Amino acid sequence: MFYRRLIIGLLFCLICCSSCNEFGRILKSTDNDVKYEVAMDYYDRMDYNHALELFDLLQNSFRNTPKGELITYRTAMCYYLTYDYEIAAYFFNKFVTNYPYSKDAEKAAYMNAYCSYLISPKINLDQQNTLTAISHLESYISRYPQGDSVARANELLVDLNNKLEEKDYNICLLYYRMENYNAAITCFENLLKKYPNTSHREEILSDMAKTYYDYAENSVPEKQKERYEACVERYNTLSYLYPDSPYLKEVEPAVIKARKKLENL
Repeated sequence: MFYRRLIIGLLFCLICCSSCNEFGRILKSTDNDVKYEVAMDYYDRMDYNHALELFDLLQNSFRNTPKGELITYRTAMCYYLTYDYEIAAYFFNKFVTNYPYSKDAEKAAYMNAYCSYLISPKINLDQQNTLTAISHLESYISRYPQGDSVARANELLVDLNNKLEEKDYNICLLYYRMENYNAAITCFENLLKKYPNTSHREEILSDMAKTYYDYAENSVPEKQKERYEACVERYNTLSYLYPDSPYLKEVEPAVIKARKKLENL
């Protein structure tokens, strides 16, 4: 048994060494057509790392040719299939720029946007990549309004915009928790303007009522009346739009106090 395993191990090493030597000879070859064929074979066999090494060497040699077109597209796909979405997006964008009339231009434009979507960060991080992804998705939809992936692109746009909305909402709550009531109110107001169809409208009206009450409580006397009134006003709007809202009971104690304060002012 031991000798059998040893023989198998030696054979495996010989095959690996042979393969490595063969690949090394191809890398050193001056015949770019041979390199191209081998690179395509590696790609078809899903050996993306070896394919990428050869594609990298061939980029300049076949630029602006049918072979160069396929090299650029498959380079992007290699990075996508090995989960390197940032570089994949770069090469898909490069493909669209260099080969705008290719039959694969639409697919590449979508894949550029999709890879940008995949690297969109978590809500608590900077959202510049999210904004970039939104821009690429909107560009794809605008350029290919009847495209095969338009429906999916719109779904991704909704998801990314929801992420931005959620981040903005969390910032409003952060201002409130920091007792920066003026900034919180401004943030809530801007949020409603920016996202008129926000799914958080019910919560925001409740949050604003509570914020205005606390703001009034911490204000100079001459500013308290208008802020207590704003508290009651937001509560009334919440009650009118969402008569069964669970947030009504949550904010009621502050509103009752605000009304009593107004009677005494």
